[in-house]
Amino acid sequence: MSTIGKNIAVFLLSVYLCIMSYYFYTHQYYNADIEAYMGLVYKYNFPDMKIEEIHKKVYDELKSKDPETGKSDLSHKEEATGENTYYQILSENPKAYEEELNLFTVKPLYNFVNSIFFRLGFDASTSTFLITIISYVLIVALIFIFLSDILKNHYLALILTILISLFKPLLDTSRHATPDGLSTLILLLSFYFAVVKKNLWMAVLFGVLCILTRPEYFIFYSLLLILLYIFRSDFSFKAKNIVVSFILFAFTFGIIQYFNQIPWSVLFMNQFTKVQLYPISNPDSFNFHEYLACIKSKVLFELNTSYFPLLLIFIIIILDYKMLKKKDRKSLMYLGLFVAVYFTVLIRFFMFPSLVNRMMVGFYLIIILALIARQNSKSQIMRKTA
Repeated sequence: MSTIGKNIAVFLLSVYLCIMSYYFYTHQYYNADIEAYMGLVYKYNFPDMKIEEIHKKVYDELKSKDPETGKSDLSHKEEATGENTYYQILSENPKAYEEELNLFTVKPLYNFVNSIFFRLGFDASTSTFLITIISYVLIVALIFIFLSDILKNHYLALILTILISLFKPLLDTSRHATPDGLSTLILLLSFYFAVVKKNLWMAVLFGVLCILTRPEYFIFYSLLLILLYIFRSDFSFKAKNIVVSFILFAFTFGIIQYFNQIPWSVLFMNQFTKVQLYPISNPDSFNFHEYLACIKSKVLFELNTSYFPLLLIFIIIILDYKMLKKKDRKSLMYLGLFVAVYFTVLIRFFMFPSLVNRMMVGFYLIIILALIARQNSKSQIMRKTA
């Protein structure tokens, strides 16, 4: 396609992203997590500030933007005992709020970026969601670049990019003050450098940053390294470099866990069985039978409310099983990627039995883009053999 066509497509996408950015900026959803991330912004920038003052600043600002902040939610049945009144207690008790902050320190990169925006002059609440909006813009731009490279048609790439950008989990992610948007962006960047640029060290760098944003991505990256080791000749990667990459990922994850004050068992209890008002100082004992009961009660509902069953249908349709029987390396590579995604989701579910779509958006986009790439490569093969 001509340079003029490419420039027109880029211009249209830029206008579209400006409109969407303004929409997200003016329609942010003040979710409960923002209370903790704002507190960490103050704590990192003013280490000597007392928790009572941090608590007052956070809730005064939030209540000026959303008067419902800190009120009990009695509109639904409790899944975990005490969850409907938990956030009201946090809004009234600075000491409980102080311990709540420790649940959110395990995303150091996201908290660091929020602190940078705060130092640039934005208020605490705005600082927590600016990176989410920026991440949305860069994610969509990266998708357009990727699709343009594989489809060789900028207008088709633009149409598909806009359709993907309207994917509900991605839109939800961009309206929440959470690390999900940033981690998705970094995940896609690591894939881009590994698959398109064949640059392992840049991919590893972004992988480390992704784990620093959401530590549970360590599971996915570990499985991906196994996949890369099996297909290392296709990427011209050396085995020793892949081993070093795993060491870097493990070291990053280990550092986060070393400074993490919250055991996994307490976090699980806090979220899914009985809310702990003081999760560090006075946790309930972990009950394995309650854990199994929780897993059983959630597994079907969580899977059916996610997009994983639907995407699995498309995976089954698009994968060429004749090529798999012939042990075609490219087909096996795609299959391995999809297995890694679903296996990661399964492991993650047993550790944290929730498949909130905004947390899964990185996996969704990897599957969608891989399916588009696979379908396009099959079409090219058919055209060549026709």
